[in-house]
Amino acid sequence: MTTVLVIGAAGKTGRAVTRALTSRGVSVRAAVRSPERSERAYAAGARSISVVDLETGQGLVEAVTDVDGVYHLAPNVHPDEVAIAERVARAAARADLARFVFHSVLHPHDASMPHHVRKAEAEEVVRTYLPGATVLRPAAYHQNLVGAAVAGRLAVPYSLDAPFTNVDLDDVAEAAATVLTRPGHAGLTYDVAGPEVLSVREQAHVATEVLGHPVEAVRMELSEWVAGAGASLTPQARVDLLAMFGAYDRSGLVGDPTTLRRLLGREPGTWAQALVG
Repeated sequence: MTTVLVIGAAGKTGRAVTRALTSRGVSVRAAVRSPERSERAYAAGARSISVVDLETGQGLVEAVTDVDGVYHLAPNVHPDEVAIAERVARAAARADLARFVFHSVLHPHDASMPHHVRKAEAEEVVRTYLPGATVLRPAAYHQNLVGAAVAGRLAVPYSLDAPFTNVDLDDVAEAAATVLTRPGHAGLTYDVAGPEVLSVREQAHVATEVLGHPVEAVRMELSEWVAGAGASLTPQARVDLLAMFGAYDRSGLVGDPTTLRRLLGREPGTWAQALVG
């Protein structure tokens, strides 16, 4: 494989996947939603840029032309996730691409989280057009909380004692590069979870030891989140994430790290390792 189209290449996951692919000598074509986001994709190592409107499909045919594979990552908590997956998968199928990887989520069939269910439906759509597609189902990233830990306060709108198997973003990217560049992954689905089961309270304890300064774990009120981080979201995204917080209260988000160990050929990164960088 010589060229891979990374959809969502300007975001943190897309940039990580781009870096992982280019480290293996793969040329990356970055699909971005506007020319203004090109610089971020180029900085991660992309060789070329395609401006694509995922909501209309404009630019998709040109983007998939003369590439060997696609990594598809939809915008986070997008209400049109399923239709976007259909547009991308249909374009990839018509281009007869050798490899296609869909970035899903851990436990996509959990009916208590609407945006997870949309991922499950998108998986089915992708497989309808591309039976040989590979699906990655990552857990939440360590990196989502590193900045807060460094600042000394892990404040979350859900239970401080719920269990999580958070995963390192670079490990997810390496797994993506592996399934895109090596044979034997066609038609398979992989849960991508980290090696530890930790609550936010336990993460704060670990961070205190690793960083050498106090890190407190705080459960914020939902109203505080709605007025703060949630205020800039669309109403649909806000509802989706509030449902997710409720699901986290009940059971956290836990997966089996065995698959990731096998894909990486090593032990996945820990929370402590993510803190020191």
